Amino acid sequence: MTTPKMTGGDWGIILFLSLLWGGAFLMIALGLRSFPPITLAFMRMALAVPFMLLALKYLGQRLPTDGRSWRKLFVLGGLNAAFPFMLFFWGQSYISTGLGSILNATTPLWGVVLAHLFTRDEKATPSRILGVLLGLAGIVVMVGTGALKGMTSDVLAQIACLSATVLYALAAIYGRTLSQSTMTPIVVATGQVFTAAILILPFMMVFDHPWTLPFPRWDAWIGAIGLAIPSTAFAYFLYFRLIDRAGASNAMLVAFIMPVVAIFLGVVALGESVSVKEMLGATLIALGLVAIDGRLFAKLAPRRSVP
Repeated sequence: MTTPKMTGGDWGIILFLSLLWGGAFLMIALGLRSFPPITLAFMRMALAVPFMLLALKYLGQRLPTDGRSWRKLFVLGGLNAAFPFMLFFWGQSYISTGLGSILNATTPLWGVVLAHLFTRDEKATPSRILGVLLGLAGIVVMVGTGALKGMTSDVLAQIACLSATVLYALAAIYGRTLSQSTMTPIVVATGQVFTAAILILPFMMVFDHPWTLPFPRWDAWIGAIGLAIPSTAFAYFLYFRLIDRAGASNAMLVAFIMPVVAIFLGVVALGESVSVKEMLGATLIALGLVAIDGRLFAKLAPRRSVP
């Protein structure tokens, strides 16, 4: 079997998610002005839970009551939210919004490898393998030369962000198994956010001591709320619906457009700049994503005539 085909509606969801999650990098930068990374990750989850529970009630659905479903949700909450968010938020406290979004775009690279290993209907093709190689070259361009100079905070931050993307890819594969269960996308999304908040809480208490923090700035509150509601509560419902409709690898193509949105907002709203090295790396990663998608290559390939 091949990767599931996508409809125009699926591409619409990808575009909208790219806007929501591309804007999330700006929200992270704002939130980090007052909140430590782990605390901001907790707030993103905790503030989203009430809105997602209200959505469940409105739709006439509810969270599962059996232990097996909750074990799966805790695994998903750890892989797709709790641990990658803590890693990524810490990483973005040392690097720019644009660079963080570029590194986040590597998620489909790991997704190709992991989907090939752990699924039956999303096997790697020559174009996808080429895409992975191009993407890895982009990572080397951005991170490799800095790593040769030693493990600076900047290099460690980039490694943390890349580690988060590997967890995202694992979560996309695992999330598809849940979307094919009796749980609906909104139930999966709500359960993931709820369990992620529980998993992050002890880390926040031990490392951040939130009771000692000064009262946050108003723009940090905007960042936290922006992360919680549009970029989490609403976006996760769309994301799991997309995985269910179009497959894990296709869903991760959201990362293709996100850097464009994030870089634009970083430059306009935060006054950030993008280096030549980052642009070259981003170009290689973008070419890799195009190869992974495969549609452009399929259109360019000559068609064989039937005698």
